[in-house]
Amino acid sequence: MPVTVILHDDLSKLTARQRRRPQPLILELNRRTSVKDFLEAQGLPHTEIYRLTVNGEEVDFSAIVEESALIEAYGPPVPVDLTVPTRLRPEPLPAPRFAADANVGRLAGLLRLAGFDTFYAPDLPDLELAELVARERRLLLTRDLALLKRKEVVFGRLVRAAKPYKQLREIIDLYGLADSLQPLSRCQHCNGVLVTVAKEEIVDRLEPLTRKYYDEFKLCPDCRRIYWAGSHQEKIMNKLEKLRG
Repeated sequence: MPVTVILHDDLSKLTARQRRRPQPLILELNRRTSVKDFLEAQGLPHTEIYRLTVNGEEVDFSAIVEESALIEAYGPPVPVDLTVPTRLRPEPLPAPRFAADANVGRLAGLLRLAGFDTFYAPDLPDLELAELVARERRLLLTRDLALLKRKEVVFGRLVRAAKPYKQLREIIDLYGLADSLQPLSRCQHCNGVLVTVAKEEIVDRLEPLTRKYYDEFKLCPDCRRIYWAGSHQEKIMNKLEKLRG
């Protein structure tokens, strides 16, 4: 007998059939398989699923699919608290820490500007990125469905928005991070934690107009880049303040 699958929330949009409503999928069961592998064969990464039931009973990803089963998968309960254990992810993250692949590189920079620990190395191969995410216990952000299906990736998000600031809004809202923003506390380029530095210590590195009009500076101790509250920073701060709202 075929297996019936109902995908709730926006999960149906991620399957190979691109359904727009939680209408049942009637699928053939051709081999012994877990519910995780069964759903991923339809194009749905396990990272997007936050609750699973089989015949009305809540299960984890390892549950074996039986003939004539009714499988229901649910998306995230917004906001998602990444630090709380769940049935599908019993070992939560210690804190919201991210990693981004090359196709959301601008989002990585914005997350750093907002103060979030975000790993980004655009040339890193997918397998090495997945292994780093597992090792450092980070949440992987990408627009690559296949990358999120890797077994090493426990926490991940297929970023829905296309434009960088909308992507940032998506992540802030989804994980309830509006109160955790710490703008301009991290280096946008290398993710280092910025420290306050006296002007006289870096004055020889400043352009004449910067030296004349600004007195407060921050330094990245890792890559040695200098930051100050110029007009560009003010624009960024204004956008981040809107996220708080």
